[in-house]
Amino acid sequence: MAVNSPPAVEESPDQQTGLRGFIRRRPLVSFFVLANLMSWIAWTPYVLSATGLGVLDFTFPSVLGTTQFAGVLPGAYLGPIFAAYLVTRIADGKEGVRRWLGRMTKWRVSWVWYVGTAVGVPAVLVLTGAALSDEAIHMPPVALLVAYVPGLLLQMVTTGLAEEPGWRDFALARMQRRFGPLVGTLILGPLWGLWHLPLYLSEWGGWPDVTWMRIGEFFAFCCVFSVVVTWVFNRTGQSLPLVMLLHVGVNNFMSMAYAELFPSIASPEQASRVTLLAGTTAALVVLAATRGRLGYSPEEPATADPSGRAA
Repeated sequence: MAVNSPPAVEESPDQQTGLRGFIRRRPLVSFFVLANLMSWIAWTPYVLSATGLGVLDFTFPSVLGTTQFAGVLPGAYLGPIFAAYLVTRIADGKEGVRRWLGRMTKWRVSWVWYVGTAVGVPAVLVLTGAALSDEAIHMPPVALLVAYVPGLLLQMVTTGLAEEPGWRDFALARMQRRFGPLVGTLILGPLWGLWHLPLYLSEWGGWPDVTWMRIGEFFAFCCVFSVVVTWVFNRTGQSLPLVMLLHVGVNNFMSMAYAELFPSIASPEQASRVTLLAGTTAALVVLAATRGRLGYSPEEPATADPSGRAA
């Protein structure tokens, strides 16, 4: 007579061992470790090349006038976005990946947000630059005006797509449920800055002329700017395209327009202070207007893993 065997009992994340078990138990820790590790390994040849420390005697090819496309972008794609996908797939399964992709493709947001972000970012930076500059604003050349929007779109599919699916779509969505929007944001800011740290030993960070002051100002900017990013993320129903536009709006303006508009304060040190002051001012306005809640609504759909863990 056949004997029916008892049904198999699926192991809970606490019972699982090995790397997959650790990722399911500690998805946030796993994400930050993987994002940094994969990017830093990929950036090592760039940092050691002639565009960085000069240990290796070769130079990365220049694309559109910079070596960063060949030297920085591969590591950027390999870090936050790929780490976010791996951890989400292991910790949350296919349903978690669907939710992650849903925020990444949430384009249908009021046009007011797109216009406000596209215009507001350069407006705040122009006002800040004007306040710190001793000279009048210089009119930019026509070629810059023509190239500005294409540059913004290029930044969207490079910097924006490489970073924000990890920092905000994955990490922020979990961290503000666990720590609250403000504390979660203030934890995420320095971690976001830390990821960039090896690049200060390369052309990206202005090596060999970079100073500790500039690095500290960048970390401070990551913290204050993250407050604004969290507010936009929450107020738009967690729309990642809007967050990407906000992020790359700063990058695009500072890399393309800033030096043309403000030649008297166009040094890297002064540019760093302009972005920090602009970010701090915007963050204080958001904090005051939202009383530190940053537009967060706990009723929004969670992205917890199958065990019910939110982080």
